[in-house]
Amino acid sequence: MSKFPSYKATLDEMFALQRFGIKLGLGTIRNILKGLGNPQNSFACIHIAGTNGKGSIASGLAAILQATGFRTGLYTSPHLIDFNERITVDNQPISDKRVVEAYQKVKNLHHGSREPTFFEFTTAMALYEFAARGVEWAIIETGMGGRLDATNMVKPAVSIISNISLEHRMYLGNTIAQIAGEKGGIIKNRIPVVTGARQPDALAVIGSIARRKSAPFYRFGKDFRVRRNKGGTFNYYGMDHTWRQLKLSLIGPHQVDNAALVLAACETLIRSKKTGISETHVREGLKNIRWPGRLEFVGQSPRILLDGAHNLAAARNLARFLRDSLHNRDITLVAGILDDKPYKAMLQPLMKLCKRVIVTRPVIDRALDPEVLYAAAKQVVRDVSLFPSVDKAVSHAVATAAPDEIICIAGSLYVVGEAKQTLSQLL
Repeated sequence: MSKFPSYKATLDEMFALQRFGIKLGLGTIRNILKGLGNPQNSFACIHIAGTNGKGSIASGLAAILQATGFRTGLYTSPHLIDFNERITVDNQPISDKRVVEAYQKVKNLHHGSREPTFFEFTTAMALYEFAARGVEWAIIETGMGGRLDATNMVKPAVSIISNISLEHRMYLGNTIAQIAGEKGGIIKNRIPVVTGARQPDALAVIGSIARRKSAPFYRFGKDFRVRRNKGGTFNYYGMDHTWRQLKLSLIGPHQVDNAALVLAACETLIRSKKTGISETHVREGLKNIRWPGRLEFVGQSPRILLDGAHNLAAARNLARFLRDSLHNRDITLVAGILDDKPYKAMLQPLMKLCKRVIVTRPVIDRALDPEVLYAAAKQVVRDVSLFPSVDKAVSHAVATAAPDEIICIAGSLYVVGEAKQTLSQLL
């Protein structure tokens, strides 16, 4: 429980804002930031959009800039356990007191013609906090899309578009090209853009926006690349630098691809002579990245793997890791998925690798009915059970697992967050 008396009441007010839903547009956030004195102009920043890997890339850049000696802010979403995780300075979450102060500061402003959404509030709070704390560099992750996302008020030194998949079609469009156009909206005039997108339609759109804005455009696999080595290291071959035998604290082959985007962004900063990033800083930062809930192991007997795997591409990455690294172990899958996700396609590659499946539901109104997941799972796995809450599902999995079994908890970051709370009491 927080020692700051109004913290819980503040969070209750903030989460009640979710009833306003998602409203893309920059008018309201522009009014708020103007009222705050445009705090986003007081520090340098990097802006990150994309379907998957945004958080891993953001945490990697924050670790490298911190290793270089900069006071570094990081704004990501969603949180796993505490709201404070969304806003960190030098890898430390904002304090309860600062949450309350930042919220009151934003709340007391004139917002314009409508009430701000939850994400607009939190974005303004993050930018205000970074300015107030004297942050020198901030890493800003978009919430949804990019062009009309509340974070798109920043003026970055480099923009990153991690990759493109079909998602949030109601808001971003029904094709790869349309979604790429929305995410490409973070590209600014003459500001370098780095991307890991591979589809021709996505690259055509992003490249067109970059040319129109005279933004240098760097593509993974063309302008920079990586090679994985035996022993868990990798080499990076960039525009100006070759860095060999790099070691990454995050596990999973897809994290090496994310690291490539991190390093390409660092190269653009080195070119601009704005940071003084060296190879030593790069190596130190990569070793110190911390990004909970993404291929995170906890416990020993049984061993528990936590991974958000909240969309199809992420579920496939998780399945690849399970197949390649844990193929000789019995695996129990604990899964809950949100109702806007392709749940059958997400479950399919995971369930093929599992001995049993436990389906559940996180505490969020967008969660899919576990009965639907149960029916889908029974078509693939014989041993399927249903528990209506994550805490009961996780507790049952731990209580009934063999000592050498792997419990994989996945399907949503909301499931992982609730599981971490339960596991903190069980382990």
